Amino acid sequence: MQHTVEISVVIPCLNEEEMIASCVREALNTIRQNHIEGEVVVADNGSTDDSVRLAKKAGARVVRVEKKGYGSALQGGLAAAKGKYVLMGDADGSYDFGELPNFLVQLRQGNDLVMGCRLPAGGGKIEKGAMPWKHRWIGNPVLSGLGKLFFNSPVTDFHCGLRAFRREAILSLGLQTTGMEFASEMVIKAGLQGLKIVQIPITLRRDGRSTPPHLRSFRDGWRHLRFMLLYSPKWLFIYPGLVLFLLGLAGALILLPRPLTVGKITFDLNSLMVASTTMLAGFQIFSFGIFTKAYAVSSGLLPGREYWHRLINGKSVEAGTIIGFLIMLMGIALLGYAVIGWKTVHFGHLSYQESLRKVIPAVTCIALGIQTAFTGFALAILGLEK
Repeated sequence: MQHTVEISVVIPCLNEEEMIASCVREALNTIRQNHIEGEVVVADNGSTDDSVRLAKKAGARVVRVEKKGYGSALQGGLAAAKGKYVLMGDADGSYDFGELPNFLVQLRQGNDLVMGCRLPAGGGKIEKGAMPWKHRWIGNPVLSGLGKLFFNSPVTDFHCGLRAFRREAILSLGLQTTGMEFASEMVIKAGLQGLKIVQIPITLRRDGRSTPPHLRSFRDGWRHLRFMLLYSPKWLFIYPGLVLFLLGLAGALILLPRPLTVGKITFDLNSLMVASTTMLAGFQIFSFGIFTKAYAVSSGLLPGREYWHRLINGKSVEAGTIIGFLIMLMGIALLGYAVIGWKTVHFGHLSYQESLRKVIPAVTCIALGIQTAFTGFALAILGLEK
């Protein structure tokens, strides 16, 4: 496809009459001064003030986006953009559109997504008063750190609103979110699909508006975190489930022979029951993770190694049934041993210390065995021909 426009600057807008004209002019001046074939597209998300008229007067092409939300506005602007590349930035004056040439250099070198970085950890600069302390020291570093951990991403500032990308590469990702989490979705999916990602330092300026920002710290932070977790079954299910199971197993093995006294505290049968329940809960969460990851890989939602495909297309039923049956046999044997002990007192009163140390591990093994066997069948169902 031939592009007569090299880069489109897309600016989402919702009642931004104070700053929209200056943002448009700054972007257009940069385009002209650097002899770039470019345009400015303002994606208006239902403004009721004078934003649309001012944007047009400043030289922007305005497109109306009916569906509400930051992500919806950007998707509408992206669909309407004519450029081979797109630079997106907010309409509040906090981003310097004069930095466009720095982004364009990286795009021309073959990168698919060029992220701006406001955080000093990535070489960026935040002017005094440009970012609330809770965003600067808690929200952005924590969420960006989790993004790097979960997805092995090279991006230091996941939520920077000034970024540029090859339009067709980002369109191919099938981005869906409509809110502020759109910023995370783009970075996560670009990384998962193997797009070339780089970042460059930028300066974040003070918001030029007198009205409050559209961002809602807790709500939008949670939406970012939720999206990250949903796209990372290992961190949402598998690792927590495995940790719970191993903690429960360790506690059970320690308490099975006898009570444990630490200082003035004694851990006994109640603690053994808690440990066994922790094992079962951990195994269940771990199983959810296996189902989710296997399904996501097999359906193309997430990349993954070949063994995830083999897990649902192979002999999961037979393996799960055999392993589950062996675990159940252990539980049944322990339960039989407990019944024999009960028989020796003519099925009368038993010492709880003796009987429950047999019954608790017995029923735990039986429950684990049943879960393992049916996990194999559930995985096989995922692999059925559609």
